[in-house]
Amino acid sequence: MSQAFRLKQSIEDAVIAGEFLPGDRLDEASLAERFGVSRTPIREALLQLGAEGFIDVRPRRGAIVSVPSPTRLFEMFETMAEIESACGRLAARRLTPDNDAAMETAHRACEIAAREGDSEQYYADNRNFHEAIYRASRNSFLADQAFALHKRLSAYRRIQLRARNRLLQSLQEHAGILEAIRAGDEQLAATRLHDHVLVQGERFSDMVLGLAGDRRSDASSRSGTAK
Repeated sequence: MSQAFRLKQSIEDAVIAGEFLPGDRLDEASLAERFGVSRTPIREALLQLGAEGFIDVRPRRGAIVSVPSPTRLFEMFETMAEIESACGRLAARRLTPDNDAAMETAHRACEIAAREGDSEQYYADNRNFHEAIYRASRNSFLADQAFALHKRLSAYRRIQLRARNRLLQSLQEHAGILEAIRAGDEQLAATRLHDHVLVQGERFSDMVLGLAGDRRSDASSRSGTAK
């Protein structure tokens, strides 16, 4: 993992934790001092975040935090669930040996990461598993939409894997999804993928409420300090 990528994840964590609020400017010099690095990897990290839509990079203003509201974020996850559900349905109908092998390889890698309790590695392997399903749909337009939204939600999907027992639960869900796709059961594959993305259901809702509370508390604290 490159230094810029590690910094990208650290900045994501700080934003999600409410340490930076929507509209805040992410100053390269301040971030470099905070993380004890030069400005070059910070600049690379911000460019990566900008490419994913996690921040806005504006002329003369630099990098600006653009975290969606909790409601908007949940709507994005609902849309992701529908898109992945469609991918799963088509994958069950159109599965090829190559696509099957790609899903199996990613699933086995997830097993190793889950066994070791490594949420960061699990996320990387988890992404490969989902992307293998997108490709298995053999609908390039649908896959492109799935890739784009998955990329936009990557920070939030990564963070929720840190919830207690989430890695093993996610792995079990993967096994069920793979089973349904291989059985050619389109409806079951679609349902399991939909539920898997929205597991995040109760857990994600709790996370969103926590984020909202943290932001309100931080905003109130800043307002009190300003007075």
